[in-house]
Order: sequence, then structure tokens, then C-alpha cells
Amino acid sequence: MLTITPRELHEQLTTGQARFTLLDVREDWETRINHLEGSMFEPMSGIDPSLAERVPADQDIVVICHHGVRSAQVAQWLEQNVHSRVFNLSGGIDAWCYSVDPDLPKY
Repeated sequence: MLTITPRELHEQLTTGQARFTLLDVREDWETRINHLEGSMFEPMSGIDPSLAERVPADQDIVVICHHGVRSAQVAQWLEQNVHSRVFNLSGGIDAWCYSVDPDLPKY
């Protein structure tokens, strides 16, 4: 499984170097606290095989959760069942808050 750091993702998103689908697998209550603009929300607790039809096949996918554990599990599943270019956001949204956007609420 591939990983990407918050700083690497931020750089690629701001420079337009890559086309990513951001897949946030946190629960609804978590995404109401903070999220990355443009993210697709699919709580891990509700992921089923139909997810394969809802994520764009022509883009890399970056899977996001709070600390990177749930997203690693989903990224692995996606890699095995859907896509070959799936990244886990190392450290999750928590690491993003500390290294990229300290103004985002933390929990």
C-alpha cells in the first residue's frame, strides 16, 4: 500500500500536480468537526462492495481517517478490489491539522 504525508498531499493539491479523489472514511460526527474540502465521505462502518462503482477509476485515491488506521484498512481493500493507486494519508486528519492547517479544529 502506498502512503502520502499531509505535506506531500498539500503540495500536490495546491500545485495541481496530481488528480486525487479524497475518500474520508470517518464517521459523520467526525467529519462535522473537520474535513478536507472536496472529500468524498464514506464512513468505514458502511463501506460495501458498491464503493468500487462510486470512486473514479481514472484518479488516484487518498483515503483519510483520524489517525491513519481505518484508512489503511480501507486503502488495502480498495487496492485489492478496485484500484492499484491507492494512498493512505499517514497520520490522518490529525497529522494534517498539526503539519498543514493548524486552524482546523482537532479532536
